Amino acid sequence: MAESVETESRKLLGRLRDTMAGDDPGQARLDKITHLIADSIGSEVCSIYLFRDEETLELCATEGLNPDAVHQTRMRLGEGLVGRVARRRQVVNTADAPNARGFRFMPETGEEVFSSFLGVPIQRLGESMGVLVVQSKQAREFSADEVYALEVVAMVLAEMTELGAFVGEGAAMGARHSQPAMLRGTVAQEGVAEGHIWLHEPRVVVTNPIADDPHRELERLKEGVEELRVGVDKMLSLAADKEQLQVLEAYRMFANSKGWMRRMEEDISRGLSAEAAVEKEQSLARTRIGQATDSYLRERLSDLDDLSNRLLRILTGQGSDTGAELPPDPILVARNIGPAELLDYGRGLKGIILEAGSVGSHAAIVARALAIPLIVHTERATLEALNGDHVLVDGEQGIVHLRPDDTVVTAFRDKMAMQAAAAERYASIRDKPAETLCGSLIKLHMNAGLMADLPSLDGSGAEGVGLFRTELQFLVRNQMPRRSELSALYSRVLDAAGGKKVVFRTLDIGSDKVLPYMKPNDEPNPALGWRAIRVGLDKPGVMRMQLQALIRAANGRPLTVMFPFVAQYEEYTRARAEIDKAMDRERKLGHVLPESIEVGAMLETPSLAFAPHKFFEEVGFLSIGGNDLKQFFFAADRENERVRRRYDTLNVSFLSFIERIVERCEVSGTPLSFCGEDAGRPVEALCFAAIGLRNLSMRPASIGPVKSLLRRSNLDDVRKVITDARHRGDMNVRPAIMEYLRGQGKS
Repeated sequence: MAESVETESRKLLGRLRDTMAGDDPGQARLDKITHLIADSIGSEVCSIYLFRDEETLELCATEGLNPDAVHQTRMRLGEGLVGRVARRRQVVNTADAPNARGFRFMPETGEEVFSSFLGVPIQRLGESMGVLVVQSKQAREFSADEVYALEVVAMVLAEMTELGAFVGEGAAMGARHSQPAMLRGTVAQEGVAEGHIWLHEPRVVVTNPIADDPHRELERLKEGVEELRVGVDKMLSLAADKEQLQVLEAYRMFANSKGWMRRMEEDISRGLSAEAAVEKEQSLARTRIGQATDSYLRERLSDLDDLSNRLLRILTGQGSDTGAELPPDPILVARNIGPAELLDYGRGLKGIILEAGSVGSHAAIVARALAIPLIVHTERATLEALNGDHVLVDGEQGIVHLRPDDTVVTAFRDKMAMQAAAAERYASIRDKPAETLCGSLIKLHMNAGLMADLPSLDGSGAEGVGLFRTELQFLVRNQMPRRSELSALYSRVLDAAGGKKVVFRTLDIGSDKVLPYMKPNDEPNPALGWRAIRVGLDKPGVMRMQLQALIRAANGRPLTVMFPFVAQYEEYTRARAEIDKAMDRERKLGHVLPESIEVGAMLETPSLAFAPHKFFEEVGFLSIGGNDLKQFFFAADRENERVRRRYDTLNVSFLSFIERIVERCEVSGTPLSFCGEDAGRPVEALCFAAIGLRNLSMRPASIGPVKSLLRRSNLDDVRKVITDARHRGDMNVRPAIMEYLRGQGKS
């Protein structure tokens, strides 16, 4: 790269820095910047387009186009060449713009006389902020050096935009992080909450994007990278197992990458500071993550993104401890978070907002256990939110209202007040049975997974714990828990239940629940792979240890154990034999055996509904695992938003299938329950009861609403509505049920 080009690039950035240092209002600054860039590049036009909202770009400053078009010309994301640059976050460089694909003529700008077009995305950490454009009458493609120089300038503009350099009197744009924003995501745990933002990882702010002394910046970069490498080597020496070692080896590979280092050195030679050079690489990595379809490539790019973040914290000195204080009503915002970290926050959190995550993730499991509203897949959450921002979390609609205006706050608080009033009504029937108007008695149990859940047993009115997820104690640790630790925990669970029944589900791992210390399996479809009972039977050591812990925890009390994901009779008999072996061993050791032991299975695969009659006679009880059963019945991944919402629990075919299971259990006298999210939805629970289910297990907060509707309903009438809908040929009974409930004044 020629020294003269590098000097011109640094000279331009130096002039930009001087412009930023002045007292000019935002619009004047932008106007000066466009003049500087056009002059330096030797083009007749330089324009800056910034996002007015998530979908609309606005011409905010120009040198060479019609000045009357400023703040008047707008275009949608993806519209025209400018919109194309913003959507794809990629450079467009053409010598014949009017004939380029996607060109849109904007007559008010007077740009029809300019042939050449170079558009560069203004972006920061994967967030598109706008587009920097230069144009000229001469038909030519801009050189690689000119493109590179514009990318460096765009990086600085992104940082200046983030720091609010273009706001104030005569502002070209409103202050960032000050306007209301509505973000959409996917509900992973229902509930509503109002509070203030707490960032799990505070954002790093680059305050000096332009280098004063490139040689000193290169030294700072080398010192920072060396400190980063030493840190990675230290982590490698402390790696607990082979899997951690493999991850950290990938880290070390990137930390020692000559290409990564060379690109950052080139950026510094162009005039960027060390921090800005690192962030430029990080922005490119995040953009590529969003475009990558290969899971391995996405993971490697994520490694590079994480390393860049570590290096930024070294260079800026901005660690996790910023001096900010946790607000009294914290709403946690993070890209993602592990179960152990989430448990560290505990019940003090009012809500959780994640950019990544999934409905079945470890964090979602813990959030449900703690009854904290959780929204996942919330794009731009960490980019939009600042510590202390007022926020409303609607965990029923999957909406986050960030910095809401007064009208939104009033409506939201009215909704919360209505829910609080309903909760008071539910509290009044807490100790009453879920007995319908026709005299049917439905037993309502709660799902749990932590000791912290157990206080909800009495407060919710649950008759017992229909599902205790034992895997949480394995997921939140960095090593396998000991038998004595598990036995003590299970004993405390039984103590806290106060004699009420607790159904312990044995370890349900695999699929989306991979233990930190367990070698992950590279399976094309983990949900249909090596998981739950399949792992336990292939690796019986952990199952035997857990069964022994459960037997010792019972210490003479009744014990109920349930095996997950049983797909065929043989799996149940093999697992049941392990309990017999464990009982024999404990008897020989002289330990106190349970007063009684009840052994059941979860029916989560359609195949088990067609098991031999002998299975239904032998199994102690069955629990329909509605979440998995529904996704396998409809072949619709419940993590896939594009398909999961197409299929309704009250679809006639699914209800008929559940009814077949009920009938088989009635013939064999097998106790049957339904466990899952749908059990906690009042309308679905009412339909389940109408087709014969008499035991439902759900999250504690759902027991009140479900009990309230059941106590006001006649199951004979509901069953007739379902039957009539079938006879009419309805594909779904929900419309008929909702019409019936409205007629009864119960909707």
